[in-house]
Amino acid sequence: MAERLNRMGLAGELIAEFAGTMVLILFGVGVVAQVVAAELGDHDSIAWAWGIGVALGVYVAGRTTGAHLNPAVTVGFAVFRGFRWRKVVPYALAQTAGAFIAALIVRWNYTEVLSMVDPGHTIKTQGVFSTLPGNGSLPVSQWGGLRDQIIGTAILLFVIFAVSDTANMAPSANLGPVVIGLLIVGIGMAFGADAGYAINPARDFGPRLASFITGYGSAWRDQHGDLYFWVPIVGPLVGGVIGAGLYQVGIARFLPPSEELGIVTPMDE
Repeated sequence: MAERLNRMGLAGELIAEFAGTMVLILFGVGVVAQVVAAELGDHDSIAWAWGIGVALGVYVAGRTTGAHLNPAVTVGFAVFRGFRWRKVVPYALAQTAGAFIAALIVRWNYTEVLSMVDPGHTIKTQGVFSTLPGNGSLPVSQWGGLRDQIIGTAILLFVIFAVSDTANMAPSANLGPVVIGLLIVGIGMAFGADAGYAINPARDFGPRLASFITGYGSAWRDQHGDLYFWVPIVGPLVGGVIGAGLYQVGIARFLPPSEELGIVTPMDE
């Protein structure tokens, strides 16, 4: 009976991660489609919509899982916060599936506009769904994109660990998603040029696969013709561990214990 309940619990967690990531991608990929294909909006609207999408996705999944919505976050919590390793792959698959389904919805919804602007479904609109070095136009190499993804995701996890640390100045639970959303807006506005700030393997791979099966034959490559799909996977996974580790080493170990601040944690109850 206990094993059955455990399986049901994991199923609920995976549904939450799927749904939260789907909401995130509906807003994120949707706004890029609107800006690139319909020319409504600009870089700032993209940054804000991604941040809003993340905040709303966290509200969807937060109570159930803490709303990772990102394999890099899941791995970071497994390495440094005791998240169970046996859940890492299922979480990553659920997140990727949510991103994939959301991208299919956006692709379907913007069918006419994308076909009008880019009938051959080429590199011109490929960036609606997946990232490219230099956003497809700036002189950034594959390795420059990898560097950018490591740095951007390190920043992401460093701040997420700070915001979620009850021994630090963590915001109230209902404000946490807003703060994380603002973090995404900030990263987009400050680190969006070199590689489109994927900072999330599921966010890039799921929509990339969706675009590939719906007509984007070059989806796995960048504008230079090089295989690029691995960069937004490897870069965030590496950068996330670095950022989380830097927080643990540089900040967390110098904080007073939660009980000295009068904070009650689930372990204390």
